Amino acid sequence: MTAPGIGKIPYGGDYNPEQWPEAVRDDDHRLFTQARIDTLTVGVFAWSLTQPAEDAYDFGVLDGILERAAAEGRRVCLATGTAALPPWLARAHPDVNRTDFEGRRHRYGQRHNFCPSSPAYKSAATALAGRVAERYAGHPALLAWHIGNEYGGACYCDLCAEAFRRWLREHHGGLDALNDAWYTAYWSHRYTDWDQIEPPSALTEHWRGPDHTAFQGITLDYLRFTTDALLGCFLAEKEAIREHSPETPVTTNFMGMYRPLDYHRWAPHLDFASWDNYPPLDAPPTWPALAHDLMRGLKDGAPFWLMEQAPSTTACRDVNPLRRPGELRLASWQAVAHGADAVLYFQLRASRGACEKYFGAVIGHAGRDDTRVFREVSHLGREFELLGDTPLGARTPARTALLFDWDSWWALEISDGPSRLVRYQDQVHAYYRAAREAGADIDVVPVTAGLRAYDVVLAPALHMVKGDLAGRLEAVAARGGTVLTTFLSGRVDTHDRAFLADVPGPLAPLMGIRVDEWDARPADTAHPVTLGDDKDVVHTDARLVFEIVLPRGAEPVGTYQADFYAGTPAVTRHRFGERGGEGWYVATALAQPGVDWVVRRVLARHDLIGPYADHPAVETATRVAPDGTRLLFLLNHAPEPARLTAHATATDLLTGKRSERSEPLTLDPLGVAVLRLR
Repeated sequence: MTAPGIGKIPYGGDYNPEQWPEAVRDDDHRLFTQARIDTLTVGVFAWSLTQPAEDAYDFGVLDGILERAAAEGRRVCLATGTAALPPWLARAHPDVNRTDFEGRRHRYGQRHNFCPSSPAYKSAATALAGRVAERYAGHPALLAWHIGNEYGGACYCDLCAEAFRRWLREHHGGLDALNDAWYTAYWSHRYTDWDQIEPPSALTEHWRGPDHTAFQGITLDYLRFTTDALLGCFLAEKEAIREHSPETPVTTNFMGMYRPLDYHRWAPHLDFASWDNYPPLDAPPTWPALAHDLMRGLKDGAPFWLMEQAPSTTACRDVNPLRRPGELRLASWQAVAHGADAVLYFQLRASRGACEKYFGAVIGHAGRDDTRVFREVSHLGREFELLGDTPLGARTPARTALLFDWDSWWALEISDGPSRLVRYQDQVHAYYRAAREAGADIDVVPVTAGLRAYDVVLAPALHMVKGDLAGRLEAVAARGGTVLTTFLSGRVDTHDRAFLADVPGPLAPLMGIRVDEWDARPADTAHPVTLGDDKDVVHTDARLVFEIVLPRGAEPVGTYQADFYAGTPAVTRHRFGERGGEGWYVATALAQPGVDWVVRRVLARHDLIGPYADHPAVETATRVAPDGTRLLFLLNHAPEPARLTAHATATDLLTGKRSERSEPLTLDPLGVAVLRLR
């Protein structure tokens, strides 16, 4: 199954009419029509409404919501309502409440509040999902099923401890294998009975917090277990839905680059991916772009849904800046440019109370239609209506892949040494940003993905190398492609054990280097690095980790200029195979200009530099529709106009304006063009 369509980009968002009297709902639908809103996400937190007691269900309010949506010609992404426990369930079955990392059993409260190993929780949630599906499977308003909401968090109770032991038996087979994987000969940790194993927490293997563990192997496995435990809850509800609704697509809303859960493990079980876009406050535009491409990569490049974004401001941070005029439109078109087949908001009407009463909404507390935000939402709705079904199902024809690996993320950041200052997301984003700003379309893919379609594979901070990955990367270079990796790559196996080989382990033959030593320094220590040669020299700096590289076939492309390793390689290039393939190794955390220089050199040899690469504020993205229509999205992230020269004959689908090759092409400040290329 794929993302459902309605003849245009579905447009709308989270709607909670159960919070409002009937008269307010009448106003809502009038305003929805005015704003071209056609899709509602309903019932996400409705458990205590639809099941007020263990032996009682009441669907009266939900019936009215769906009937009204159908009467108004709107479609519904219907949630099972199991995203947060109702109070009666926590009171009747205390084991549904989580035990936290410090060992405290929680009482009822908040929302991510259920133990995924609790039989009482799973039984009640599955029963509710089945009841909802049975009642609404054939409803004319139903567009898709939405299970849970932003799954996350971990539990450390006795039920989870026992479930963890069962998970370990399944994944390791026997205690001898487990002891070997976790290296338990260290510190007298050898286990002789499964019951001796405790979840890694503040009471067992950790100090100072979840990233400080004495045994990385057990902590890594508990992260994997938690991913699978929460996935098991999702799958139980999905199975209950499928008994009554075998065809309607099922999803849950992810959170982009969310460290606690490995979304690649979830991806095969979703009919289409969807996610909530709330980027960090000061993030550059390439940060949400990376998350969009990661979500698209979950389903082999299939379109995803933008399930939530703030129409104006969030309310979950200490400081919550307002989106400036034009920023909402730009962010929404950026999602479509990267593969979104739906654009939805949280929230459609502002909540009156609780912690999200100041969270931005399409419709504010006064219910007005003359606010700036409502006008911008309405304008965007008209643009989506104008575009029709043109982009639906369109794919990205990328020849560059970036590997994204939760195991490497976890293993790198729970490691003692070389530096806790190295953050996986920052390293991955630096190389993604460089490639995007150079105009390359990028697929963000798991390490298990097929790589034959790509000329360039970027693999920054590939700390863990599993299975046949090293061989598949060599195959990319053997047919003439380029593979780039960085410091702290090729260090550990799937159990977080160091390879008994020269660094970078299985990647060494492709990279043509050997690393015996590495230096780590505080964040304020910057060592100069020189890149290139006399004809093309760039001076930049580097921080955090400085690996000392011994070339074994590779040639230096950049060198350190300080400390006792001055003059040794900081960046190398290795010719590999008979077809001119290359392996590039960056041995330190280069500043962004240095990353940019390296990545552009790699892209240039494959003719992958985009036509507007000299305009860093102009983002480009390509989608090809099922009928072969080629769409080029131009997004100007600058507050001033971007003056370009058209690289091809094209028609802007938003304005109808045609531009010929080599003609001037101007994008307004924060402007967008959707070009159909001839």
